[in-house]
Amino acid sequence: MTDFAWGLIGPGGIAHRFADAVHRLPGMHLRSVLGRDVARATAFVTNWTRAGKPAPQLALSLEAMLADEAIHAIYIATPHASHGEFARRCIAAGKPVLCEKVLVPSLAEAQALVALAQDRRVFLMEALWTRFLPLYALLKQRLAAGDIGRVHAIQSSFCFAVPFNAESRLFNPALAGGTLLDIGIYNIAATRWVLQATLGRCPEPTRMHAAGVLAPTGVDQRVTATLEFPQGISSQFTCAFDSASDNALHILGSAGSITLPRNFWEATEATLHRPGRMPELLHAPYAINGFEGEIEETMRCVQAGLLQSPQMPHAESLAIVGWLDELRRQLGVRYPFELKESKP
Repeated sequence: MTDFAWGLIGPGGIAHRFADAVHRLPGMHLRSVLGRDVARATAFVTNWTRAGKPAPQLALSLEAMLADEAIHAIYIATPHASHGEFARRCIAAGKPVLCEKVLVPSLAEAQALVALAQDRRVFLMEALWTRFLPLYALLKQRLAAGDIGRVHAIQSSFCFAVPFNAESRLFNPALAGGTLLDIGIYNIAATRWVLQATLGRCPEPTRMHAAGVLAPTGVDQRVTATLEFPQGISSQFTCAFDSASDNALHILGSAGSITLPRNFWEATEATLHRPGRMPELLHAPYAINGFEGEIEETMRCVQAGLLQSPQMPHAESLAIVGWLDELRRQLGVRYPFELKESKP
């Protein structure tokens, strides 16, 4: 394998960040782009045709993309509700998959998708890019070293205010909209990551409680959740489409605390606070734009013949969507396709 070639499904906003990282990483290129809107996909291809890299092609159909033997892996960046269908077809065709978070909207669908990938022996990873950021690697070392002692509490927020639009992917139930799947997943993933970094594993919550406000379309517009764990550890978070926040992550321990003060899911800086000492600034910038970690991990795993990433294994994706399921259940949020599947 001399150059790792990517297919891309869903040339929306986040896909530009992916393409930018691929464009600037050595040993790989964007080969093919598939979009529902041909004009938009064509514009994407034109935008990412640059000197020094093979020009990407416009895929006229999913079948054509899957039949292209030169493609080594496919990145899926469509709305949540269609992740599963695209991922299943890619896996059935033997194409490794890097799929945007949330992997799929429900635990039942995630379990079936993981089983298919394992049965077909095809690599599958959820694109939870935060797990691969340099700052999080640094913080894991500091937490494991006991710099803040025993972790007692985790607090985080991910909020932004946008006008309600029933047709947008954020509010449309047919597209699996809602704050939990779109941004609350980062709060949950951060909670799990902190506990794994400090305890070696993430225990199941002893109690989960969610309260919030639903949008007129029935999806979650604002959610505040409390998760309680053994040893008296708790996590509290708020995610919202109708509020402003500092979007910080606070990790509180017996001997100090760590704060990621802004946009914790994409942070490059954190502050370590310990009594009697000056605050310590921790800084770990991106190599490119932050997406390079998950992209390089996918290439490494595929080239090594792995079916899942040790850093973002299937079990982690299943656990995250399982928690999301429970919080949605408490709020009474169910999607049309779930209601249809539950009918006898």
